[in-house]
Amino acid sequence: MAYGQPQLLKPSRNDVLVVTPWLAPVVWEGTFNIHILNQQFRQQNATIGLTVFAVKKYIIFLKLFLETAETYFMVGHRVNYYIFTDQPKHVPQILLQKGRQMAILRVQSYARWQDISMHRMEVISIFSQRRFLREVDYLVCADVDMKFNDHVGVEILSSLFGTIHPGFFWLRRDAFPYERRPQSQAYIPQDEGDFYYMAALFGGSVPEVYRLTKACHEAMMIDEAGHIEAIWHEESHLNKYLLHHKPTKVLSPEYMWNNGPLNLTPCIKRSRFVILQKDGKTMRTNDENIEKGFGEGRWPVSPPHLPATLF
Repeated sequence: MAYGQPQLLKPSRNDVLVVTPWLAPVVWEGTFNIHILNQQFRQQNATIGLTVFAVKKYIIFLKLFLETAETYFMVGHRVNYYIFTDQPKHVPQILLQKGRQMAILRVQSYARWQDISMHRMEVISIFSQRRFLREVDYLVCADVDMKFNDHVGVEILSSLFGTIHPGFFWLRRDAFPYERRPQSQAYIPQDEGDFYYMAALFGGSVPEVYRLTKACHEAMMIDEAGHIEAIWHEESHLNKYLLHHKPTKVLSPEYMWNNGPLNLTPCIKRSRFVILQKDGKTMRTNDENIEKGFGEGRWPVSPPHLPATLF
């Protein structure tokens, strides 16, 4: 391949952190050459699994998720979609590219989203051991109420990766919405923490994802036995796990954006995976109405302007 020589005295980005204190890359636009990475992963002959849970009314997001994944996710590589749903008959028929296949896996329907999130960790850990180890090399776990908005490729893959939450990345660690009650297995003290990771996008090698999801599920079961529920459910436990088991790659907030204007955050050059706006009360069933109002109630007020020298 012909490409420009890397320059040791010319950093790829000087406005953001590009490597963590434990030497894990932080992936931003401009920090990688996708053509080099594609060639390296093709030499590995890698297959990537993508898990998504479309349970209860969240099934309405699945069509857009899959259609945009076919346009932007791991283009040119083998992909196995694993659709976990309580409504197999309502999974949309999507024309898949060559080298891609879909498995529809029935799961139980739960009364509360908190129960779904807890059993999501359990289900991924079980299937990692029983099936994914034989079928894929890497596993990407994503929420269904998203759409791919730009290229998301092999640059995200690593032994274990997490994604920085777009709502909190400029805050001090003591302002992160970690679980602060010592009674919970997800407890993180005020003076600890690296980043606040979002549970909507994480992954890695199958053995590492198995260890993560198994540990999170076990911690959630201990909390349940103690009659306590972490403030952000599996996301709180994910953050506790990644604090003590450092990810080998960290995805910047451009990999999980909330569709806000990029000109207010100059460090964000592209929005690659976008959180769909939705009305959490009615969950209307057409794409136009789904995008009318995001009502999760968990986003702090965005800063009016982030300086170019953010870090």
